[in-house]
Amino acid sequence: MRKALIVGINDYPGVPLDGCVNDAVQMANTLERDGDGTLNFSVKRLTSPADTITKASLRHAIQQLFTGNSDVALLYFSGHGLINSAGGWIVTPDFQRYDEGISMDEILNTANQSMAKDKVIILDCCFSGTFGSPALQGGTLAQLSDGLTVLTASSSQEPAMEINGQGIFTSLLLDGLLGGAADLRGNVTPGSLYAYVDEALGAWDQRPLFKTNVSRFTVLRRVPSSIPLDALRRLSEYFPDPAYEFLLDPSYEDTEAIANPEHVKVFKELQKYFSVGLVRPVGEEYMYYAAINSKPCKLTALGYQYWRLATEGKL
Repeated sequence: MRKALIVGINDYPGVPLDGCVNDAVQMANTLERDGDGTLNFSVKRLTSPADTITKASLRHAIQQLFTGNSDVALLYFSGHGLINSAGGWIVTPDFQRYDEGISMDEILNTANQSMAKDKVIILDCCFSGTFGSPALQGGTLAQLSDGLTVLTASSSQEPAMEINGQGIFTSLLLDGLLGGAADLRGNVTPGSLYAYVDEALGAWDQRPLFKTNVSRFTVLRRVPSSIPLDALRRLSEYFPDPAYEFLLDPSYEDTEAIANPEHVKVFKELQKYFSVGLVRPVGEEYMYYAAINSKPCKLTALGYQYWRLATEGKL
């Protein structure tokens, strides 16, 4: 069972936001199903103004999310964030001075005590980097239970920016979930998602944070693989060991008069490997010239990784 609570709030009295509801709707729609249409997360949406979101209702929803022993419990929040001497807060529309919303430390405590196998918390709000480092310990040490991962839009001292009515952080997350952060098998994990976002944001932009205490990465979403799994498994057939060089010749190229149909079939698969960075020609820039000039091809470092997985039966 995979549960996701998706929260987006625009309607703050006196300090409204523009894109949080839209971000939440897109996030919910993306996480609900994998790229092939298969159900992924059972999603509960809390967005304003369609729903009345209060401190009490949001606290109840968060407690429900982390109750039980689900495989994955994911919380996404887009709205106002606040930091004061008591720590970080996600702000609700019924905020009052000295009672602005729900403490990030309270959410952390709830998640830390959860029996869910994997807990993922994604915050697109100002000062969200405060999450995971309790104020009682000076906010300098992360305290995450086993299986908890946190992705935040910015550091503890930064705002989270919007462009054209959409959060920069969420925009990149969505691109990553739709395939930009997928590995060759089509898996998007919190780690690959953070790497994708981190690469896209420059040194002068807001700095997303990634905090985790896991022994394995859970898959947040699956998209169609960039190369068929059965083709990936054949890496170990073409390359008996990781240093092996597969010798090509003109019979592998279908435009040549001496083309061998079986060789051509193999070469097309080797070219697929080349296109995704698994193999490279030796002494030539392109696979075509390696075949024409009877040069070999060999595994890249990435190719070795997938060769090892294929050899060990992990694909």
